[in-house]
Amino acid sequence: MAASNHTVLQFNAPATASVSAKVHPLVIFNICDCYVRRPDQAERVIGTLLGSVLLDGTVDIRNSYAVPHTESSEQVALDIEYHHNMLVSHQKVNPKEVIVGWYSTGLGVTGSSALIHDFYSREVPNPVHLTVDTGFRNGEGTIKAYVSVNLALGDRQLAAQFQEIPLDLRMIEAEQVGFDILKTTAVDKLPNDLEGMEVTMERLLALIDDVYKYVDDVVEGRIPADNSIGRFISDTVACLPKISPPAFDKLVNDGLQDQLLLLYLSSITRTQLGLAEKLNTAAQIL
Repeated sequence: MAASNHTVLQFNAPATASVSAKVHPLVIFNICDCYVRRPDQAERVIGTLLGSVLLDGTVDIRNSYAVPHTESSEQVALDIEYHHNMLVSHQKVNPKEVIVGWYSTGLGVTGSSALIHDFYSREVPNPVHLTVDTGFRNGEGTIKAYVSVNLALGDRQLAAQFQEIPLDLRMIEAEQVGFDILKTTAVDKLPNDLEGMEVTMERLLALIDDVYKYVDDVVEGRIPADNSIGRFISDTVACLPKISPPAFDKLVNDGLQDQLLLLYLSSITRTQLGLAEKLNTAAQIL
């Protein structure tokens, strides 16, 4: 790639944005893994986003892979052959996944982002640029998505305007536990199943308290009612099974006992394998 002479303008989430994106947690974990494995001299990692465009226009980002590159303050170079080989390999596994954009680690867009975005604009129309703060400053992982619009005067291009678009990042409980650990700079040990269940229950109780507080505030007239939130709460309550409290307690206790039994059996299996390995080693020595 040649040297970049683009001016980059960055705008935060405009109200008129007609494009939105949805990213799967696997993509975030993959980007963080690539950042950890980056070359020593590399300050950031860039790569290709794969997915599809849904019927409502939402860009569904489901997969990604890193692309080797070198960059300086004036120019950036991508390994285009590697990029195309990886794309062919991915599409052999899942032909429905196509290029939907590209990602970079760090906060916001940089001076070379316009040049890289111009390359991906030739690969796919209107690509999405995803930025992931792998530094997790203050224990928060800032993840943003942008689209670019070229500002021109006649035939002369003046700047590349990056506009932030709405980004939907949804996780199931197991993925949320892993993401919370990922945001922590120092971890003594990974939580076991019981500790993960405890964290999940604490988060569930906190969410229920928030719902109670919101409903009380609406009933008392302290805040205006929101019909969409009311319908969402109603649909959630309607999904709950209609069983008596004793039956619910028995169901939870049975599930907990099954979990404890699995932990006990796995511990016995691990101990037996370790003992068998030591006996095998001793037999070979004798």
